[in-house]
Amino acid sequence: MEKSGWSCAYPRPQLRRDSFFPLDQGWTLNGRPVRAPWPPQAPLSGYGGAVGDVLWYENSFTLPEGFAPKGRRLLLHFGAVDQVAEAFVNGVSVVRHEGGYLPFSADITAALRPGENLLEVKAVDTLSHAYPYGKQHRRPHGMWYTPVSGIWQTVWLEAAPARGAIASARFTPDLTGVTVEVDAGGAEYNLAVPLGNGKVLTAAGRNAPVRLEIPDPRLWTPDDPYLYPMTIATATDQAESYFALRTVGTKEIDGRTRLCLNGEPIFLHGVLDQGYFQDGLFLPQDPEEYERDILRMKELGFNTLRKHIKVEPEAFYYACDRLGMLVIQDMVNSGEYRYLRDTVIPTFLSKKRADLGAGGGEQRKAFFERHCLDTVIHLKNHPCVVGWTIFNEGWGQYDSDRVYRLLKAADPTRFFISASGWFAQRESDVQSEHVYFNSRVLEGDRPGQFLLLSECGGFSRRVEGHAAQDRKNYGYGERCRSEEELTARIREMYDDMVLPSIPNGLCGCVYTQLSDVEGETNGLYTYDRAVRKVDKEAMLGIAADVRQALSKAVENG
Repeated sequence: MEKSGWSCAYPRPQLRRDSFFPLDQGWTLNGRPVRAPWPPQAPLSGYGGAVGDVLWYENSFTLPEGFAPKGRRLLLHFGAVDQVAEAFVNGVSVVRHEGGYLPFSADITAALRPGENLLEVKAVDTLSHAYPYGKQHRRPHGMWYTPVSGIWQTVWLEAAPARGAIASARFTPDLTGVTVEVDAGGAEYNLAVPLGNGKVLTAAGRNAPVRLEIPDPRLWTPDDPYLYPMTIATATDQAESYFALRTVGTKEIDGRTRLCLNGEPIFLHGVLDQGYFQDGLFLPQDPEEYERDILRMKELGFNTLRKHIKVEPEAFYYACDRLGMLVIQDMVNSGEYRYLRDTVIPTFLSKKRADLGAGGGEQRKAFFERHCLDTVIHLKNHPCVVGWTIFNEGWGQYDSDRVYRLLKAADPTRFFISASGWFAQRESDVQSEHVYFNSRVLEGDRPGQFLLLSECGGFSRRVEGHAAQDRKNYGYGERCRSEEELTARIREMYDDMVLPSIPNGLCGCVYTQLSDVEGETNGLYTYDRAVRKVDKEAMLGIAADVRQALSKAVENG
């Protein structure tokens, strides 16, 4: 079997050791061959069998000579397994994990034996709404997509020292330097940052944060996404990492709250990104496809992706860090969604409603909050991530003011959208609006919150030969028949709503969406990414008009 691009890609770019042994080859699922890391529902998995609620994976591995010498621990890593997973090495249970979107690992040293070792993974996926599940649905239709189950990110091994291992590194940057917190099990560690002029900035620490002041700091922006490399070393371990210097905040300008990057007002000119791919569902064929998606959007003038109700492999965020794409990261919804209650009424009647309170039970709420906190910890180092969405359109919403305070305390360096679209309560950094019908001029009217049009547009254009043949067409408004018609519809929306709202405090706009997804035909690209559905030069003209409108609004302020 050919080695996939995923098997060649290091899964943890912000803490990279030389030790890396991928386990994406050789899996069977319920006795049938399956290609990992794609989920079994994806064509790229080659599985072809029925996918039930219980999935038994098997693989075997023999470590290369010298990979884990005596005195080193062998760590088993999973990028993500949906929804509940338990792993066994040679029949010994080594880890159990709940939730299908975040990584987990185990020390399997004690379970190893010489020669070949057997790895088994039991995954249980009932699509329980007690866990975050996002856009997955057993009956895909409209805005609901094919579910995924089991292993859907890389499985890999690494060797680490028994003492002095670098477990994590946390970076808190500003405009002149960075504060670094390293967990090395109490061991002393050394930091080294090449400055690009032949000089290396060094520092040492143990059990306490270390502050590094960077001479002649070069700030990270979408136009200049500069990353500082860093080596972290103890007496027994070494890892490579990186950080960037940038801040996210707000300023009051002429009575309007403006979002700022590095102290300068910025407009989040963005698109909604569902993170679905025609051949791999939750994963593209290779990690380079993330770069291609980012560049497709930058070529249309966009600077922001709203990662919608899904957490990606770190390869996505690393590509955004390197290429200069801002990210608004959604938390993954759990709980029940009701179309009439959560969409129809707020879209056409009233956007005001108290939090639902119960939110599907105390166990569901506790897991959602833990998953949100773990998501923040997991992605906090990535400079591309500038904000977080907690609840989207009332889906599973409860106690949003309290949950906002909980997460804001975990990451005070970014903005939080407590309720995206509607059902806002009191506490949030953002006044979020969704407008899919009847474009209107927006007004920022919540003190201390900046105004964001976090979903809009969604105009449909079906491209025959590049659309799902077994799905009803889904999009907003009358279907566009050509590139010219779709582009004109988008231009009209910006002229009628977005541009005149910028003087009123609008700080960003998120157009729905990057690509078609299954039956949804409202992408700027088709689902297979083979056809760009809008005129490139016209879209760049819209981006230029947005920048000019912001510049005028700030100057007038």
